[in-house]
Amino acid sequence: MPHAAPPLHRLLDHTAHAVEAVRCGRSLTEALTRCPTEVRPGVQALSFHVLRRLGQAQAARAWLAPKAPPKAIDALLLSALALLWPDGEAPYADHTLVDHAVTVARQRLAPSASFINAVLRRFVREQAAVLNAVQRTVPGRTNHPTWWVARLQADWPNHWQALLAANDRRPPMTLRVNTRRGSVAAYLARLSEAGLPAWAVGEHGVVLEAPCPVGRLPGFADGDASVQDASAQRAAPLLLAGAALPPGARVLDACAAPGGKTAHLLELADLDVLALDHDATRLARVDETLQRLHLRATTQVGDASRPDTWWDGRPFDAILLDAPCTASGIVRRHPDVRWLRRASDVQALAALQATLLDALWPLLKSGGRLLYCTCSVFKAEGQTQIDAFLQRQTDALRPAAPASPGHLLPLADNAGDAEGPHAANTGDGFFYALLQKT
Repeated sequence: MPHAAPPLHRLLDHTAHAVEAVRCGRSLTEALTRCPTEVRPGVQALSFHVLRRLGQAQAARAWLAPKAPPKAIDALLLSALALLWPDGEAPYADHTLVDHAVTVARQRLAPSASFINAVLRRFVREQAAVLNAVQRTVPGRTNHPTWWVARLQADWPNHWQALLAANDRRPPMTLRVNTRRGSVAAYLARLSEAGLPAWAVGEHGVVLEAPCPVGRLPGFADGDASVQDASAQRAAPLLLAGAALPPGARVLDACAAPGGKTAHLLELADLDVLALDHDATRLARVDETLQRLHLRATTQVGDASRPDTWWDGRPFDAILLDAPCTASGIVRRHPDVRWLRRASDVQALAALQATLLDALWPLLKSGGRLLYCTCSVFKAEGQTQIDAFLQRQTDALRPAAPASPGHLLPLADNAGDAEGPHAANTGDGFFYALLQKT
């Protein structure tokens, strides 16, 4: 017999816990792992909805109740306000949401139930006044921190508003076809037979018309396809473009976890790949990915900024540096990122990226290539970073062919090879620079 759907008050309770965790500096991914399996999909959907509207909810709560309640109650109140927001996407009727929020409040802290009830009913009753007040704050208008908006305005004066809007849209589910096991056209046919309409994007990708569990994907368990954004799929072809690497060429994936780019390299060429990551737990995911895809690489725990602790002295033909970054280009997939980052993180991460570039460059053969990439739209982590590196390293150049894409924005002009009605399904925000050693 099918299981009954979890009651709304249970989903709302776990959603509030997840929102509280993010507001305390923990990632949503971590918070969701603590959710019971049977409610996790529903809680994830509600948490995404709330975090995409958290700026508005915080501004509304500040206007309705200037004195913040205890953290657990505040997280519940913010979650309810975001889910009540009159933007045409509210998932529940007002009275239903209010009633279930009050039920959760009674369970959490009984005396707070009347407070929650009063604030939410006032919001429903005085929406016009609340919405007017919310528009007076930058986070209320944009659902992003003030510093984030200011940086986008400086970096992308003609695109910042579109970027903010893009961050609040649901991303497409994009797959990478393992071309060692079949063509893109053949996999599209298999998806069609499985009742999963899709279309091609880029060289090796397909975009599903609607997301689905990976268990429904034909041949997923056997390694026929992987979930990977279209922009992320550009890494391996870029590193392998130009003069072909010889079979067995030594390639370093310097920050490899969770292994999507490592696997893509091995799907495209016969290489001797060292997949390095400083986090042993995350590195285990690389091994799992390679095993599912029937691929082999050497995996090693190590700090890419300290080659003296792991490098054997043999130079590499190519290096992929997918550097740690703010993840400002993948906010639509990880809506908690905008609330977890601080303005100071940008320069701190840019400094780490520079350290990694300088540490890894000596490990590259003369004539070898290094691909630097980040999933960021901030120029400090992209073009500015590479301009500074080229000033420091006189034996580095950006070859004219293949041309580096530079900054890719999650907007309509970054739609890969999709055309017509599919062009709106853009890739994530990324930066790519291919460097050659003279």
